[in-house]
Order: sequence, then structure tokens, then C-alpha cells
Amino acid sequence: MGKPASADLKLGIATGPVLFACQQFPEINAMIMRRFTCPGDVQRAQEFVLQSGGIQQTNYLAQRYCHEAVKEISKLRPSPERDALMQLAEIVLSRDK
Repeated sequence: MGKPASADLKLGIATGPVLFACQQFPEINAMIMRRFTCPGDVQRAQEFVLQSGGIQQTNYLAQRYCHEAVKEISKLRPSPERDALMQLAEIVLSRDK
């Protein structure tokens, strides 16, 4: 979502798409535990994520949370602050970086 695909993996961080991919490819768990440090871990994890639909699942989850946030924020009395919070929730979904 707005970052190079392997940036977090190269840092040893398992993000949403990787965690969703674990459901279909349990061998990713070992890669997570070693923080993707073995040769080929980052590439294999990326392939598993693409095969699993982990990115789509993460996007769907983000959309659900943002829509819920907007629903709750809309209950606040109208104000520039409320409008800014609502815009922020939408920006999170469409950000490039």
C-alpha cells in the first residue's frame, strides 16, 4: 500500500499481506521467525503473497476499518476537525507513500 513490495520484508517485518499469506502457505512462518534473513526468503515470501491474494485481503481489511472510522467520526458534531479526520481516513486508503 504505497511502498515498494519488498521494503518491509527486507527489514524483517511481516506486514498484513504476509500474515494473510501464512494462512495458505504455513512455511512463511519459519521465514517470519528468522526475519526473512536466509537467501531467497524475501523473493519466496513475495511470491506466496501474490499467490495467496494477501494484498487484496489487506486492502479489504483497511477499507473496512476506514469505513467504520468514518461512520464513527460522522457522529461527532460538524467541525473542521471532524472533516479533517474524515479526510484522513480516506487518504489512508489512497496514499501513494
